[in-house]
Amino acid sequence: MNMEAFAACLASFITVLVITPFVIKLAVKIGAVDRPNGRKVHTKVMPRLGGLAIFIGVAVGYFVGGVYEQQVTGMTVGAIIIVLVGMLDDLYELSPKMKLAGQLLAAFVVVASGLKVDLLTVPFVGTFELGLWSYPITIFWIVAITNAINLIDGLDGLSAGISAIGIAAIAVMAGMAGKMLIFTLCLIILGSVIAFLFYNFHPAKIFMGDTGALFLGYAISVLSVLGLYKSVTLFSFVVPVLILGVPIFDTTFAIIRRIVNKRPISAPDKSHLHHRLLALGFSHRNTVLLIYAFGLMFAISAILFSASTLWQSILIVFALIVFGELLAELIGLVNDQYKPFMTFIRKLLRGSRKVYGNDR
Repeated sequence: MNMEAFAACLASFITVLVITPFVIKLAVKIGAVDRPNGRKVHTKVMPRLGGLAIFIGVAVGYFVGGVYEQQVTGMTVGAIIIVLVGMLDDLYELSPKMKLAGQLLAAFVVVASGLKVDLLTVPFVGTFELGLWSYPITIFWIVAITNAINLIDGLDGLSAGISAIGIAAIAVMAGMAGKMLIFTLCLIILGSVIAFLFYNFHPAKIFMGDTGALFLGYAISVLSVLGLYKSVTLFSFVVPVLILGVPIFDTTFAIIRRIVNKRPISAPDKSHLHHRLLALGFSHRNTVLLIYAFGLMFAISAILFSASTLWQSILIVFALIVFGELLAELIGLVNDQYKPFMTFIRKLLRGSRKVYGNDR
């Protein structure tokens, strides 16, 4: 066991427990607050600079765990840029273009430091050098995953909990593969996020805001790139996607919902996964716990996927797609009439009854 990694995790945990009350006071004082509106579940003004507490906790673990001695300058500078962008957004609500520019800058710094995927292995085909394509592909990957956590930041403790589950899954896989740097970084971030949940779980005293959501998304993106470093199989890209299964699932059906209902894709609504579960009668706390369970299912699937054969991997992905579609149709994630898969199953069952009925 790497005791230094566990000591760093504990240091991060204690730091966030101690410092978060001070961050709450700071957020209120400088006006970094989230005001309720028609789309939001909370009904009172809430401080939303919680990501700063998470980052400070990670910084303490970074030094306690000796991570600063590793060659992670690009990752560290990128993290600082992301946190600054998040803080500015929590204070002044930056335009989407400004936020994207900050994310691109952070991703460019990471790639410029040499952390990128250079080789791609496609099953049954062969291995290809990405060459110059390694830069845009890695940058796109970091920016896309950075934004994923922000997409489900709708209930107390939801984003933090889903992030913790995803990072724990990466830690398990890193530990199994003997990748101690990734394992240590995961434990440090995990310690910070779990401590933050003491203040963020329902009823929350503080939100993590974009500072936290962007930082955690960035951390997951960079940790996954670090795990895939240099050479990667096509299916290896699926592992981080599975880890982020909940936000990706919710976003995918949000796009389908807006297309089916003939609304602009960027149009906000109150039909996301957590909205639908609340509408079905689940309490705030139980809705979050249920989505945690979905996140855990995806995380376990990612771990199994990473250790599976090609055909086992295909079966896991197929089962998750079927489960996701059924869940979306059962809870009305698109609309109450959208039930293509259930309609298809009913037709199959009717057809089989007719066949067996004729045989008799």
